[in-house]
Amino acid sequence: MIKRFFVKSASTKAAERAHLSPESIVERIRLGEAGLRDTFIADYRPYIAKVTSKFCKRYIDPEKDDEFSIAMIAFNEAIEQFSPESGRSFLGFAETVVRRRLIDHLRKEQRHRMSVPISAFEKPEEEESTVNPIEVSMAIEQYEQERQRERLQFEIEAFSKYLKTYDITFADLADKSPKHADSRSTLYRIGRLVASDEGLFGMLEAKRKLPVKELLDICGVSRKTIERNRKFIIAAALIVNGNFPHLQAYLKLPESLPLQGAKEEEYAEGVGS
Repeated sequence: MIKRFFVKSASTKAAERAHLSPESIVERIRLGEAGLRDTFIADYRPYIAKVTSKFCKRYIDPEKDDEFSIAMIAFNEAIEQFSPESGRSFLGFAETVVRRRLIDHLRKEQRHRMSVPISAFEKPEEEESTVNPIEVSMAIEQYEQERQRERLQFEIEAFSKYLKTYDITFADLADKSPKHADSRSTLYRIGRLVASDEGLFGMLEAKRKLPVKELLDICGVSRKTIERNRKFIIAAALIVNGNFPHLQAYLKLPESLPLQGAKEEEYAEGVGS
């Protein structure tokens, strides 16, 4: 009878947890509810194994692989660090923490493997759980690429807000940017010229307008070209003079400034007012 009671009690509690969101359970754990942390982590072992296997791109054996133990520790760490005010789901946050800890582990493994003979990388058939160094390298490279994309996205969002203070949107730049690469290159150079001249850039910042008259005296292109493409030129100048290293690298802004002799007809479809 006692055994049946405990079995029934455990199953009842499991059913109750199934109806609670992970965020609610984490909150109760943080409030000190006894034993809930261990049962919560145990309930999510399959999820942790799935996240770990997905990251490592191979099956992870919870009983044998170090990566699973690291992921379990990371999941527990996520419980401590999770903030409901962040607006993120707990499982999404936990996956991020798990991935970070696995990245740290793989980097340490990679550094260690760099110091041993190549023969040490050979994978015996019976050791199916051995980390493949190529997979380690690929995982780290993929992580770095994702970080680069995140930083670029952050810069794009920040730059979009910055552009709005000049009454410019990304739609303006995307819809009406010059079609010819040479045309865009020359406009980038004009933008760099504005950015590098303290007087011109100072006027741009003060009035939120391109100093067309002053620019005409030094850039060697027509007023029509500048006025039709003023938003594009302003955007280029702001990128060059702003804290946007990834946008600068992404756009590959040209360094030189050979503006004389540009074909004016190439700018006929430039960014309008």
